[in-house]
Amino acid sequence: MIDHLSTYATHYEITKSFYEQAFQPLGYSLTTEFTTTEEDDEEFPGRRICSFGKEGTTTFWVIETKQRATPRHVAFTAHSEQAVDAFYQTALKAGARDNGTPGLRPHYHPGYYGAFVFDPDGNDIEAVFHGPS
Repeated sequence: MIDHLSTYATHYEITKSFYEQAFQPLGYSLTTEFTTTEEDDEEFPGRRICSFGKEGTTTFWVIETKQRATPRHVAFTAHSEQAVDAFYQTALKAGARDNGTPGLRPHYHPGYYGAFVFDPDGNDIEAVFHGPS
């Protein structure tokens, strides 16, 4: 249903570096990066934008902004509980703040295993594995 989504970064380099590190255990990597020109962004020429995904896809975009945007929640698929654990530990080392240690969350559904962190801009980022029910 969703092709791609984006978040906004007030400290672009910090946020980009955070996602480069935090996404490694999930198999996502930097796939695109560019800077806007006055021609395509009159209000903020020089705005930096990058995307992350698997195997050349552009699924999650980070867009530089001058003002803090409303925080959002985004959950990323993990291939195992170990990948969720690794995401959580890697994200904390990359500068995230804890928002929910790795573990089962049966109130969502049986087999739901997730971990939550706040990224550098205060977004609630989750890695989730949908194990057997």
